[in-house]
Amino acid sequence: MNRFEGSGNREAKIRYLDADFQILTPGSHVVCAMTGRPVLIDELKYWSVARQEAYVDAAASLEAEKRAGALPNQSR
Repeated sequence: MNRFEGSGNREAKIRYLDADFQILTPGSHVVCAMTGRPVLIDELKYWSVARQEAYVDAAASLEAEKRAGALPNQSR
């Protein structure tokens, strides 16, 4: 699905899978769980399957992993 398929300017609902995602409710974007910034569906590259969250970039994804205590050798 791309942004020209009539999804308008609304938030999509997505199920995040390993190396893929499934669009449950069409939309043009999702919201980054760390920054609150919109991420266009066509540009979505970073998410957490475990937490079902999207991230705007690698830095936001890394920060989410740190906050979740999900990195090796990291004490909670």
